[in-house]
Amino acid sequence: MTTIDLDRAWDLHPQVSVRPEPFGALLYHFGTRKLSFLKDRRLLTVVQSLADVPTARAACLAAGIGEAELPRYGRALAALAQSSMLIGRTS
Repeated sequence: MTTIDLDRAWDLHPQVSVRPEPFGALLYHFGTRKLSFLKDRRLLTVVQSLADVPTARAACLAAGIGEAELPRYGRALAALAQSSMLIGRTS
């Protein structure tokens, strides 16, 4: 699996709803009707903070994710982007 460009700005798709759960979160895309499970609370923190930071890398680092863990989180974010849960920010 590939990873996303962590040095690019990303956002949740406007049609995605996030419901935090004890195990992590549920993401539901109202347009595609896809459901995704986040089983990592730090990944939830990253996803929720994407709109407030300039890059996905900044969101990861702010969530306490170390450089060694970035490839794993990059792959998780790539899976969310491939399922249209995340979109690249254009401005």
